Parts: sequence; C-alpha cells; structure tokens
Amino acid sequence: MKKTISLFLLLIGSQASAIPSFETLLEINNSIVAINVDYPDGSSGTGSGVVISKEFVATDCHIIANTLGANISKFDNTYKPIAFKADWKHDLCLLKFEELPFKPFILRDSKSLQYEEDIFNVSFPNGSSVPQPSYGSVKALHRLDDGVIIRSDAAFALGSSGGGLFDEKNNLVGITTFKSPGPQGFFYSLPVEWIKLLMKEPDTASLKTMEIPFWALPFEQKPNFMKVVIPYQNKEWDQLKSITDLWIKEEPNSPDAWYFLGLASQGKKDFKLAKEAFLMAEKINPRHLDAMMGLASIAESEKDLVALQNIQKKVNHLNSSLAETILNKLDKIK
Repeated sequence: MKKTISLFLLLIGSQASAIPSFETLLEINNSIVAINVDYPDGSSGTGSGVVISKEFVATDCHIIANTLGANISKFDNTYKPIAFKADWKHDLCLLKFEELPFKPFILRDSKSLQYEEDIFNVSFPNGSSVPQPSYGSVKALHRLDDGVIIRSDAAFALGSSGGGLFDEKNNLVGITTFKSPGPQGFFYSLPVEWIKLLMKEPDTASLKTMEIPFWALPFEQKPNFMKVVIPYQNKEWDQLKSITDLWIKEEPNSPDAWYFLGLASQGKKDFKLAKEAFLMAEKINPRHLDAMMGLASIAESEKDLVALQNIQKKVNHLNSSLAETILNKLDKIK
C-alpha cells in the first residue's frame, strides 16, 4: 500500500488568485498537525492531520492502517490518541484525544462548493517540518456515497495525505487524500460531510484492516471519474468514449461526464458531438470553465468569431487570465 500511495501523491505546482495573508496562514498552521506512525517492519511514516474539534483530528486512514500505532506532533510536543474511528472504504479516520490545545476549524459542507471557487490546502509535504500551503481552484465535484469528491488543481505531495483543504474564509472544506497517476495533476480531497458522519460512529477496535480505499481499487472497480484519467492522458479516445458513454448513462446530470465525452469526441475529430457534449456540460454547470475552453478551441478552429467572443465574456467572469488568452486568439483570427 505504501508504494501505491507514493505513486499517487506527487507534487505539481499550481496557482490561484486568492492567497491568505501570512498572519492567516500562521493561524491555520497552528491547527495542522503531523501524524507519526510505526510499521511492524520497523520503519516509520508521516502524514498530516487537521484539528476539527477539541477531541478529534481528521486524517486519511491509509496513513495509520496496519501500523503499530499513531500519534500527532506539534511545536515539539507529542500527543497520543486514546481511541480511533475509521471509515476504511472512504479512507477517512479520526484520532480521538482527551482534549487538544488547538483551535478547531469551522467545517463547511463540501457540497456547497462551486466550480472555479478559489481554495488552498495546507499540509506537511515531503517531510517538511512546518505546514506548507498550495493554491488553486475547484475543478470538479464528483458525487460518491452521499458526498462529493473534490478535484482541485491545488497540488499536494507525499506526506500531504490528511491535510486540510480550505475556502477563502478559511473554512475546512475537505481532506487532501490522493492524486491520479500520470503527468497531469488531478488532486482529490474527501468531503467534510463524511467527517460529520464518522464522528457519530463507534470507536474502531483495531488499526488492522484488509479493506482497500475506493481510490486504490482495481481499475474496473474505480469510480468513473477516475477511470477516465489514464485514457485521457494517453489519448485513447475510443476507450475514453466508451467509459463516458457508461458514465452518462449512470449519471446523466454529471457535467464532467459530458465534458470528458467532449474531449473524447474532439480527439476522434467528431467536432459536432464534441460541441454538443461541451455545451451540455456548461448547461448543467454554467461555471464549467474547462467545457468553455473546449468550446473555445472548436470555435477557434472554425474561425467562429461570434462564438469565440461570447465564450470570452463568460470565461472572463471565472478566469481573467484564460479570457486574455481567448482575446489573443480573436486578434489572430481577425
């Protein structure tokens, strides 16, 4: 499992327009803790955790699963939990303490997030001795088991598992958990709603488990939003279209299912279907910036100035930098 996790958690740079002040980051860092574990083979490991109450620290189960035990450290102090709660399937665990001297974060339901909303994460990447921030925006919200998996372009790395994903008001909106394989960054976080549900569950008797988290299952058992990544990156358009056809059948109101159908169709040179799919993605979610950029690409190839101008105006509300890129394309066509 440790080797598999290392393949998923690789650092890729990212940016965002809204960056919290240094003072705000210091305050946030005070409630991001390091998770320390010992394995039966004598090795040790680290991860990140987030203080969600005076009793609980939230983290990812794959950090503590099948270890000899775990503790948290902060400011050269170590705290040992008195109990654990585990949702192995969803890779979410809670470490329980008598009382922690850290300020807990306010929890905001992940379902309330919007596409292209600015977010940032804070964690301990690559064994850093202090928490590190990474900035980006919400790129997708994938429905899964009464929650949403948050995909963002705020990068995180090995050691960042269990870190916090925050909105512009510093509310906790997710737990940074896994990255898709491949060169392009698809960074995923678990929803706050699962934290609230787990807090009501009984304690876990043992850290030993044979259950594999949903994101590490064999390809055939992965959620559709994960199945599309490798075919997309490898430009395997027929396979990508087959997956998206099934995805749309299962979730006809998923804007991302339609978006990836658009990418597959565009790759297959079926620009009519690509345009229809991108338009459907945008219709379902008017903030789907990636679908708009897909339409912009088609409009540029067709030298459709009117369509490109309309897209530019909509994109400008979400990302001024990309809107400027479209303006440059307009100038070249003119």
